[in-house]
Amino acid sequence: MNVNKNHKSSVFSLLFGNPDILRELYSAIEGVELPPDIPIDINTLSDVLYKGKINDLSFLIDNRLIVLIEHQSTINENMPIRLLIYVSDVYKRIINRRDMFLEKLVKIPMPEFIVLYNGNKPYDDYKELKLSDAFKDIEGLKVDKSTIDKSPPPLELTAKVYNINKGHNPQMLEKSKTLEGYSIFIGKIKELKANNLSLDESIRSAVRYCLENDVLTDFLRAHEGEVVDMILEDLTMDEWMDLRYEEGLEQGMQENSKQVARNSLEAGLPIEVIQKITGLSTETIQSL
Repeated sequence: MNVNKNHKSSVFSLLFGNPDILRELYSAIEGVELPPDIPIDINTLSDVLYKGKINDLSFLIDNRLIVLIEHQSTINENMPIRLLIYVSDVYKRIINRRDMFLEKLVKIPMPEFIVLYNGNKPYDDYKELKLSDAFKDIEGLKVDKSTIDKSPPPLELTAKVYNINKGHNPQMLEKSKTLEGYSIFIGKIKELKANNLSLDESIRSAVRYCLENDVLTDFLRAHEGEVVDMILEDLTMDEWMDLRYEEGLEQGMQENSKQVARNSLEAGLPIEVIQKITGLSTETIQSL
C-alpha cells in the first residue's frame, strides 16, 4: 500500500490535540484529577510512517510522564512493537544527546502506553498487551531456561487497551465528555451504516445527529468539512486493510483494492483519496 504522505491528521488526533482536553482524557482514563496548572506539552510525532502520522497522540505531563495514546478501529496485537518505536523517537527528541554520555544518571520522564479501541469486533473492556509476548523462543541459547522463564524479560512494554464502544467502560466515558462524545459519534456512524446508508451519508447524518443532541457541538461546527473527509478516508482505509488481512495472499490484493475502490466511489470519496488508499491508478479507478 502506498503511504499517504498528505494525510494531516485523524479526527481523533484533531479532537484531542488540545492540552485541556488531554488533561480531561488522561484524568478519566487513570482515575486521577490533574490540576489545571500542571503543564501538558504535546509532542505528537509528525514524520511519515503510516497515514502521514507516526502516532496519534503523544504528550508530556509536568516533564515527568510521557503518555502515548493510540486510537484503533481494528484489533492489532503488534501495538507494543509500534509503541516501542514511537517512544524511542520521542526520547530522542526530548533528551539532550550529550547528557547520555555523562557519568551522572540522567533522569527521564516515565512512559505510559494507552490504546483506545472502538472497532466492530468484540473486545474486552480492558486488556494488556506485552512486548514480551512477541519474543521468540530462546531455548538452547541459555544455560538454564527455567531461570529465564521466572525472571522478567530484559525489555518489556505494556500497552493498556480500553474498549470505548457503547456499553464498555461507562465510568471512564462519563468522566470525559469529549471521549464520550467521540464514542457516540462513531457509534452513530456504525449504526447508520448498518441500516444500509452509504458511508458518506452515514457520516453526514451522524454529524447532524450530534449537532442536534449537543454532542461535540463546538468541534463539529468548527471542523465539519474536515471531519467528513477524514472519516471517509480513515474508514475506507480500515476496510481496505481488513480485506488485505483476510485475503492474506498477494494474489488477491488487486481485486480487493478494486472492490474497496468501487465502495469508495459509491460513498462519494474523491479519486485522489482512493488512489492513496488502494494504490490503483486514476485510469483503473475511473474504469470501475
